[in-house]
Amino acid sequence: MNTMAKGFFDIARRAVLLALPAALIVTLASAGQARAAWPEKPVKIVLPFGPGGVADVTARIMADKLSQKFGQRVVIENMPGPGGIAAARAVITAPPDGYTMALVTNGTAISVAAFKSLPFDPVKDFEMVSMVGTFDLVFAVNASSEYKTLGDFIKAAKANPGKLNIGTIAVGGTQNLGGELFKSLGGLNVQIVPYKTSPDIVVALLRNDVHLMVDFPPAVKGQVADGKLRLVATSSPKPSPLLPGVPTADAAGVKGYEVISWNAIGAPKGTPKEAIDTMNKAMHDVLAMPEVKEQFAKVGVEAHASSPAEMMSRLTGDIKKWNEVIDKAGIPRK
Repeated sequence: MNTMAKGFFDIARRAVLLALPAALIVTLASAGQARAAWPEKPVKIVLPFGPGGVADVTARIMADKLSQKFGQRVVIENMPGPGGIAAARAVITAPPDGYTMALVTNGTAISVAAFKSLPFDPVKDFEMVSMVGTFDLVFAVNASSEYKTLGDFIKAAKANPGKLNIGTIAVGGTQNLGGELFKSLGGLNVQIVPYKTSPDIVVALLRNDVHLMVDFPPAVKGQVADGKLRLVATSSPKPSPLLPGVPTADAAGVKGYEVISWNAIGAPKGTPKEAIDTMNKAMHDVLAMPEVKEQFAKVGVEAHASSPAEMMSRLTGDIKKWNEVIDKAGIPRK
């Protein structure tokens, strides 16, 4: 190779080498632009309950609509267990990529308060995505009861300390703690009587073994429709659109009383903001659909979404509330 040819060869080689990094940058940028938005594959939502309950039914209604919206399957996996521990562990140990999420509930907040320790911390281990829906507790009496209103029961309880009782299920559960909060805020000397199942309480109320019961609406819906039980209050701070004409416990004289059960979606800490934001927007769209609201209402749930920050505030606030209720009621922590 003569000197002139060699010079041209060296110049060309240097030009190629100098251009290579720029070419790589352009290629990588093009690849990033071509990458599909989340979700690119099925999304799994893990539930801490078995199939068939209110949480499962509403989650599946929502998942079906989300699947249609995303063009990717949103699947429900049931993983029941004490304190929601198994489900929580399965989610927080999954890759934080947005493809494994959890149904978080007010029961999660209660578990934090009711257990001496848990192998997870929902505040530190989860990113909140959105509320799914809320549902109230209801206060019911025998239709033949002399207590026509919750105010009547409160007045009688104060006039006869220690003689009236309230039926609930599951010591340390939402219904039981809802009863304890009512007793505490109302300044009442009444006995909280726990039963194994909701039908057991209904039978006790019909037999007048208990004077008042606290439970979720589906537990008493049939007996109320048949005229055997009467609803006297709800636990929400405002009248429920699903229970027209039923006053709140606050309006009945127990000022500040509020128990709102809720379901929400959470994701492992560190999940990309893109996944959180996309799921949040999709949930807002789905939960605003009239057909979804109607299907939720059939099982006593008011469908509505929230921001991630609002949901985290609800979670932390409920943990604090139930810690105080458990302490005051003297309920042993598990």
